[in-house]
Amino acid sequence: MKVLNIGSLNYDYVYQVNHIVREGETILSDDMQTFCGGKGLNQSIALAKAGIKVFHAGLVGEEGTLLLDTCKEFGVDTSLIQRIAGKSGHTIIQVDKKAQNSILLFGGANQSLTREMIESWMAQFSAGDLLLLQNEVNELPFIIETASQQELFIALNPSPFNEKLLACDLSKVSLFLLNEIEGEQISGEKDANRMLAVLGERYPEAKVILTLGERGSIYYERNEMIQQGIFPAKAVDTTAAGDTFTGYFIASMIEGLLPQRCLEIASYASSLAVSRMGAVSSIPMRSEVIL
Repeated sequence: MKVLNIGSLNYDYVYQVNHIVREGETILSDDMQTFCGGKGLNQSIALAKAGIKVFHAGLVGEEGTLLLDTCKEFGVDTSLIQRIAGKSGHTIIQVDKKAQNSILLFGGANQSLTREMIESWMAQFSAGDLLLLQNEVNELPFIIETASQQELFIALNPSPFNEKLLACDLSKVSLFLLNEIEGEQISGEKDANRMLAVLGERYPEAKVILTLGERGSIYYERNEMIQQGIFPAKAVDTTAAGDTFTGYFIASMIEGLLPQRCLEIASYASSLAVSRMGAVSSIPMRSEVIL
């Protein structure tokens, strides 16, 4: 099985603050650091660090050299990443004293994908290969439709949730990986069990992974529910925790492990990530995820 990730590549500008800035408020930042990130890049690197060969497809701007170098450093195949005129995507991230964050996203090059690019990337993959998607690039409905026609296994992290997702035929998704906020946005339900029930009714052929923060995570497939608790850790930055979970769960699934074990490994890897600053820099290597 080959793995393709069509996803975002961003520069993350991370500001340490006493509290998340409120409407109309001006506050001072205690520190500022720049990291490579974007949900797409984070998840590709999580897969690579977990031992999976992953091809990343996407766009960077004129200043995107560091993004490419970072992918290469951790073994992500960058042959499908193209450089275009203009700026790469970036985020402005506030991290407060409790390690909670708020994120402002500028799409930049990530919003300039063309259908011709997408077709050329996906022509190099075939039935049974895995396609990982997030919602930080444009043309998502076309990507999902094309992948379905090619009989790819489609894994979707529906973040950020917005109207673009409503234009997608989500019945073609094989695996949903979402947190409880995204679960509520898709299902209209606040209770985790109801979220899963609604998703199961709408997409009966799909597997669903629901992460619940301190309450752990749940695997749901055809009315089968498997729960996993968290591994306690001193949180300093939760920025890439979900992306780490996604990468390690999919890597474990590809290795043929049972869902309970996949959840356990992904949860432990995520607990390591929250104990470290940054996005890419916080994702643990496979050798660290020993249970």
